[in-house]
Amino acid sequence: MKIPIDPLIFAPFVTGLFKLWSKTIRFEFHGDWEGLIKRNAEGETYALALWHGEIFPVAAFAHGASSRFIMLVSQSKDGEFIARVIEGLGHRTIRGSSSRGGLKALLQSARAMIKENMMAVITIDGPRGPRHKAKDGVILMAQRAGAKIIPLRTFPQWKKVFSSWDKFILPLPFTRCHVYIGEPMEVTTEKLDKEVMANERERLEKKLLSLGPKEE
Repeated sequence: MKIPIDPLIFAPFVTGLFKLWSKTIRFEFHGDWEGLIKRNAEGETYALALWHGEIFPVAAFAHGASSRFIMLVSQSKDGEFIARVIEGLGHRTIRGSSSRGGLKALLQSARAMIKENMMAVITIDGPRGPRHKAKDGVILMAQRAGAKIIPLRTFPQWKKVFSSWDKFILPLPFTRCHVYIGEPMEVTTEKLDKEVMANERERLEKKLLSLGPKEE
């Protein structure tokens, strides 16, 4: 007789493993990360924008840096597992994605940013891509909350890159990881019609793609 095992029971173990893994990574910041955290604590509202494939190293350095983060996670079964891990790290999750419950989740996130001064973290090309193509969500959320968008990139020196659509990056233990924090992007106050939204997405994409180590 086959006994089904609910993968959710492994969430606490994965959370513990993630914490240990994260502690071995040496993060090197390019940009004023500490100043950003301080300004958020003083009342500035921000949304961190990153690519889906870089969510592991971002979550790794965010763990222990601050507990003022809120993350959007899909409503799927996989999303439930991810949500439990993220909450085990001390952050808050709101369930929703571009395919299900997205607008409600964005509005809930905006309210938390305004009322509780939490900093949102959003993978702007997730959950299914196309890779490195921004979606509307972060623009809508930032305008609603009156928040500035902070472009964020991570570059581990030793890593495993998976063959998934997002080229998911897994930093190897004891690696050095460069974290690039871009200049805050102020979202337009114009009505977000199709043309304006396209321009804002393009601006954000360019800001993320310009971050990173300069080639010699």
